Amino acid sequence: MEGETMPQVEIDEATDGYLDFAAGVAGLTKGQVVARLVEQARAGSQAQATPAKDGAEPAPVRIHADYAGQRTQAFFVPGPGRIEIVSGPLSGQVFRTPSEAARAIVMDARPDVSPARNGWTFFLVTATGQPLQTLRHRPV
Repeated sequence: MEGETMPQVEIDEATDGYLDFAAGVAGLTKGQVVARLVEQARAGSQAQATPAKDGAEPAPVRIHADYAGQRTQAFFVPGPGRIEIVSGPLSGQVFRTPSEAARAIVMDARPDVSPARNGWTFFLVTATGQPLQTLRHRPV
């Protein structure tokens, strides 16, 4: 790596202060904060729910759950309300409801813990960081 130069980004002192604060709160580097913000913005522009056309299902929304130190990524399909797991040990599994998916994640990660969970608050919308509950009664 010697002799390689890292890309540089010029920012003002106020922005540097914001990044320093965010990095400290999140336990990340400033670069990781920026990368996560870009990732969230990109996911938000690609995974926003769009109205169904001609009886087709609405577009899935990217969601995730952090439990027992592990992030599980999934898609929420508005309308039917199903959850499609796309990462982790349950990858490829489909659940009829968010709570059913949340219980499966808990049972897999911590079989000694009661799996009772409300999936609407267990999962977060990746683009916004808000609970899945925010999409619960949204028209599709």
